[in-house]
Amino acid sequence: MTRQDGRALDELRPIKVTTDFVKFAEGSCLIQCGDTMVLCCASVEERTPPHVAEGTGWVTAEYSMLPRANRERSKRDVSKLKLSPRSAEIQRLVGRSLRAAVDMEALGERTITVDCDVLQGDGGTRTASVTGGFIALALACRKLVADGVLPRTPLRHFVTGVSAGIVGDQLMLDLQYSEDSHAQVDLNCVMNEAGEIIELQGTGEGRAFTPAEQQDLVRLCAKGNRELLEVQKKVLGGTL
Repeated sequence: MTRQDGRALDELRPIKVTTDFVKFAEGSCLIQCGDTMVLCCASVEERTPPHVAEGTGWVTAEYSMLPRANRERSKRDVSKLKLSPRSAEIQRLVGRSLRAAVDMEALGERTITVDCDVLQGDGGTRTASVTGGFIALALACRKLVADGVLPRTPLRHFVTGVSAGIVGDQLMLDLQYSEDSHAQVDLNCVMNEAGEIIELQGTGEGRAFTPAEQQDLVRLCAKGNRELLEVQKKVLGGTL
């Protein structure tokens, strides 16, 4: 099967990351994965939610899509007076993924909120939010160290996310919308730099899939996540 954009079945879309895209955020980047563009901003507050244990910090995320991020205008969540179920599910995924990278005791009693706003959606917005959101988080942590607020970074490891799927019975990495919308199986995989899985979401959209197919998709995602890790390391100068 030939992909619409000419990529190999196991090839990522072109990745571009622009750091410090926003002036006021402690950490920010614009991540572009093909035609998908997500603005990620990390903000630091010197307080924590009530549920957080004394002496520890918290990392959370929020996710939204601009009205014309898609092919047709969508209503803002605020106009519906509640967060859409899709946005709520995605921001929980991003928050869990980023928290997995942080030593909360080392962060101290402060909260880092990573806002992920989709400027243009062409598939893979949640995984782009994880990959770009981690870069914004790392930049914010780096600023806390540079400002003397923290003696060392609270980050323990890198985190990346990528999608894969089965389209026309072919396994494909990093689905764009034209592929994702026709996928028989859709899988999102978040990993740390050791190649360990932080989160795995797999759905049989058009048909059920076997454990062997799931393993093949995870191996495909592992390849993509390794390549995204190299992008993150290049952007961040090789270290946290």
